[in-house]
Amino acid sequence: MSTAGPTDSVASAPAPPTGGGETRPTAVPAGQAMTAAEAAGYGVPVSFSRGQPVLHVDQAGYEAVIAALRDDGFNGVVDLTAVDYLSHPGRELPPGVRAERFELVVNLVSYVRRQRVRVRVQLPEHDAVLPSLFHVYPGTEAMEREAYDMMGIVFTGHPDLSRILMPEDWEGHPLRKDYAVGRVPVQFKQSPGTR
Repeated sequence: MSTAGPTDSVASAPAPPTGGGETRPTAVPAGQAMTAAEAAGYGVPVSFSRGQPVLHVDQAGYEAVIAALRDDGFNGVVDLTAVDYLSHPGRELPPGVRAERFELVVNLVSYVRRQRVRVRVQLPEHDAVLPSLFHVYPGTEAMEREAYDMMGIVFTGHPDLSRILMPEDWEGHPLRKDYAVGRVPVQFKQSPGTR
């Protein structure tokens, strides 16, 4: 089943240069979308979703690509979240990107260039671990804690990787597709009676 919309497209990125050459795109005029060639300059597979470039980064290259995007003017993290594709393993991805159960999605913005870029990282169930972005973007501290709390994604180097929404003694990660649906009994006070 394809999750790509009518305006989505997939483009293959060329392999990054091996001779120490520049791998990042040149500056894009403010307000214009990054082209496929410019996005491919990060050396990762690229797709487009509704005109927005999507960089498909592997676990090993995650920190380096995020730092390169920051250096290129993407100075804000709009969102950092995780998705569990347990029941939808056949989603459309660019050639060379292997679908895994979990996916981390980071949306970055350049306020000066008025552009957005999305970074997607496939994470296997048995190794859902990434380096924390806290040292690059301090505002991701709570977002990473939420991804950890709800989905079980571990961020190494995070200053306080603890639960943020659930009690500390809670077992499991409630937004995982295989998390058992349960119920918490609600206790009501007695009716005060007639007056």
